[in-house]
Amino acid sequence: MNPARPGRLLLVHAHPDDETINNGITMAKYVDLGFEVALVTCTRGEEGEILVPELAAAASDKEDRLAEIREVELAQALAALGVTRHWFLGSPHRIFRDSGMMGSPQNSRADVFWSADVEDASALLANYIEGFKPDVMITYDEFGGYGHPDHIQAHRIAMRGAEISAERGWDIQKIYWNIMPRSVVQQGMDAMREIGSDFFGVESIDELPFVKDDSLVHAVIDGSAFVDKKTEAMRAHRTQIALDGPFFALSNSLGMQVFGLEYYTRVKGESGPNLNGEGQEIDLFSGVEL
Repeated sequence: MNPARPGRLLLVHAHPDDETINNGITMAKYVDLGFEVALVTCTRGEEGEILVPELAAAASDKEDRLAEIREVELAQALAALGVTRHWFLGSPHRIFRDSGMMGSPQNSRADVFWSADVEDASALLANYIEGFKPDVMITYDEFGGYGHPDHIQAHRIAMRGAEISAERGWDIQKIYWNIMPRSVVQQGMDAMREIGSDFFGVESIDELPFVKDDSLVHAVIDGSAFVDKKTEAMRAHRTQIALDGPFFALSNSLGMQVFGLEYYTRVKGESGPNLNGEGQEIDLFSGVEL
């Protein structure tokens, strides 16, 4: 009798670096456990702010150069995490350009992701789903975490793409959304204050739109052994993540271990039997039939 095939995890993200910030631990852990992990990135991040001065001039033409740089950064980050399957949505025949923040004038451009037809883009994603046949999918919540148009659009096409795939014959068993629980963010803010720094420029946790109530945490992935891999992947995204910014200041003050945990809301599928003392899943594949 042949052994069960490895479980397959698909992540759908808006820009290069979103995958590492949200799910670096989860990706590295499941790769290490022998699962198949794949990522679809919807844009190349042309509108990203360039934090490295020596690259700012080279990437001043955001139509082309920054996208090229961020493609390389993403490849390096995925190598650090051990992920070998990756697609840009629609590539090579379609390119969805990075959108600006909500209300930005460039969002009316026909080529930006925010302007894309949801049904059309979802059908493209369904092609990857049909080919990869994931058992579990991770994406953003309906607010895109913090309201970025591309995150909201990625949520929409991920959820609709899963529906289209199910209509075509492959039904993803479990779907999760990223979540940042209030208690964890508060811990980070308190730690930053102790070292004399603010937390992304805010005074109160109520100013952070991505913070969610702890009751919405249905799964917690503990990957403390993979913190170094996530850190290496974060460093790969050097045009977007400041090495002396809040993330690394916080990681130093908390001994990095807070970043060994990643949190999820389950929106499709039943809770599996592998739970922690809080009744939260500790394995996204718990209960999945392979």
